[in-house]
Amino acid sequence: MSIFLTSGGVVFALSTLLLVQAVSPCPKECSCDSYAKVVDCRGRGLYDIPHKLHPETQELYLQDNRIRGLGSMAFRETPQLRVLDLANNTITMLSPSALLGLRVLRSLSLANNSIREVDRTHLEALGSLEVLNLRGNPWKCDCQMIGLKLWLETFTFKGGVVDEVVCAQPHAMRERDLQQVPYELFHTCMTTSYSYLFANIHHLDNQHRLLRGHLHPSPEAPPYGGEFGPPPECEAKQKPRPVNLRHAIATVVITGVVCGIVCLMMLAAAVYGCAYAAIMAKYQRELKKREKEAGGGGTQRENTDREGEKEPLENAIA
Repeated sequence: MSIFLTSGGVVFALSTLLLVQAVSPCPKECSCDSYAKVVDCRGRGLYDIPHKLHPETQELYLQDNRIRGLGSMAFRETPQLRVLDLANNTITMLSPSALLGLRVLRSLSLANNSIREVDRTHLEALGSLEVLNLRGNPWKCDCQMIGLKLWLETFTFKGGVVDEVVCAQPHAMRERDLQQVPYELFHTCMTTSYSYLFANIHHLDNQHRLLRGHLHPSPEAPPYGGEFGPPPECEAKQKPRPVNLRHAIATVVITGVVCGIVCLMMLAAAVYGCAYAAIMAKYQRELKKREKEAGGGGTQRENTDREGEKEPLENAIA
């Protein structure tokens, strides 16, 4: 009787295990914990996101694989994901809708891949994101990255945690964190990019003021909305002109050349004046000398003539 009970228990356990596996599918390349809702696919040589993931999976680890890109709706089977780790792959491209549907995702790691650019539209759908790792990628910090810079500033302002986004290109921004690069260095961007940039900055400033007003409301100021009407609009600020380093350097060089020419002309005029004065002084000295010589010779002749006139007169008297 006990033998039958034992065999029946074994059969029940096996059937229960098979039922759990049927209800909770797990990709053959991964190991799954159905109770913790964790799927571990680390170091399995995967080239793509595994399929047949349980829709209630909350943590998915895909580090140390060979995944090259994320297609559209790559995680549509796992809308309940809270942790997604894609570090140490060879990802170069993200579809604009690759992360769409992950509304409760809290931690995302794209570290140590080959990503050069990420648009803010890739991350705007992640409304619950708290931690973002982007280190170890060859970021190209050009005009296309202004949107990501703005999104990162908003993300950190709201309390999010993000590591460094170190630029690899261009050479002027190499080894610098995108979040620390001043907007003036994006002076080569088009005017439309600047309008978009400062419009977003103005929008962020309004959000910051509104949030500060909610946290520290004034007892005299009425709340916005409802019967009190819409919030007052801020006065538009004049858009600052971008700094052109080449024009500044050219202006300094031209000014230096002009000043040098003026100094040389003044020096030549001074030399000419000194030479002219010396020549005139020498001429005046020679002229006075000749006048003295001419005056001395005339006096001697007059004395001689007077003596000659006296001699006949004395002879006549005698």
